[in-house]
Amino acid sequence: MENASARNLWGDYLDQHLEYAFVEAPKVIHFCNNEQDANTCAALVKEGIKRATSPSLLGLQLRKEALPKIGDFMVVTDWEGEAQCLVRTTHVRFRPFFSIDEAYARLEGEGDKSLAYWKRVHWDYYTEELKPFNRKPSESMIVVCQEFEKVFER
Repeated sequence: MENASARNLWGDYLDQHLEYAFVEAPKVIHFCNNEQDANTCAALVKEGIKRATSPSLLGLQLRKEALPKIGDFMVVTDWEGEAQCLVRTTHVRFRPFFSIDEAYARLEGEGDKSLAYWKRVHWDYYTEELKPFNRKPSESMIVVCQEFEKVFER
């Protein structure tokens, strides 16, 4: 793990949870593609409001990133890379964009927590995410619905 802040947070967690000493080091992430939203989402996770994230399956495949698995750890950082907390994946489901519902939008915890807000901001995000690959989102594209729980913060 190259990020010293994330490495320190993970180390502090392991000091209290030696049973995870041999699991794969957590992925280090910030949410969103801009500073304001990334920092807002990190704060929402710390507050226990944001409990899910939704990368597109196509985006993960094009960037050659591994699919999330139940039990995976992630260090959530702010835009600058400062570790904010540690989360652990509890559920992973694959759903077409058009089938996302109000309950899932509330788990994401962003904006007014409505489905309309979720669809608007995620459509914009997927558009930007896929643009470098000359791809566009579609209503039928698969969304990786990754739920998590916050397990540690300083």
